[in-house]
Amino acid sequence: MKPQAVLFDCDGVLVDSEPVTFALIQEDFAAHGLHMTIPELEPLFIGHTIEETGRYARAHGADLPAGWADGFYDRMCERLAQGTALMPGVPELLDALDQAGVPYAVGSNGRMQKMRATLGQHPAIWAKLKDRLFSGQDLGCPKPAPDLYLTAARALGADPAHCVVMEDTPTGAKAGIAAGMRVLGYAPHEVNPDLRAVGAEIVTSMFEVPRLLNL
Repeated sequence: MKPQAVLFDCDGVLVDSEPVTFALIQEDFAAHGLHMTIPELEPLFIGHTIEETGRYARAHGADLPAGWADGFYDRMCERLAQGTALMPGVPELLDALDQAGVPYAVGSNGRMQKMRATLGQHPAIWAKLKDRLFSGQDLGCPKPAPDLYLTAARALGADPAHCVVMEDTPTGAKAGIAAGMRVLGYAPHEVNPDLRAVGAEIVTSMFEVPRLLNL
C-alpha cells in the first residue's frame, strides 16, 4: 500500500551539505582551542543542532564566544550557498511521488535559513518544497523528539501510522520511530549499523525508494 505521506530529513538526504558543515565545525573548534578530526566529529554531531554542538565544545574546552551559534549559522549558510548538490535521485523520487499523488514534506533539525541556502539553489526542487518545510529548531522541538515529524504529518493531513520517514542519522530515525512511522535509513556510502540498530530499514539509493513505497 502506498504511504499517505513521505517526510524527508534535509541534510544528507535531500542535499549533500554535511561535508561543508563538518569542515567548518572543525575549523571553528580549532580556532577556539578544541582540535578534533572530522571522523571524531561526525558520530558526535551528525543529526544534532548547532546549539548542541556548541554546548559540547564549551564543555570540552573550546572558548566559543557568546552568540557563536548564530555567527556559525551565517558563515555556514554563506559557504553552502556557494554550491550544494542534491543527493542523487532526489528529483526523480519527488517526481514519482507527485505522479503517485503522495504528498511530502521536509523535517529538519536545521534552521529554515539553512534550508533556504541549500534547497533554494535548486529552483525546481524549491518550488515543490518551499511551503512544506519544518524546522525543529524554529519550532522548538528538535529530533529525536517525535514532534517535528508529527507536525509535518498533521500539516499534510496524514495519519502518522501511514507515513514514511527518510533519515540518514540515528537521531532522526529515532524521531520517526517515536512518531509511529516507518523509517527508511538512507545510507548511500555504506550500510550504517547505527541506523539499523534503532529500527530503520536500510536504503542505499534513492532509486530504490519508489519500489519500497509501492508507487
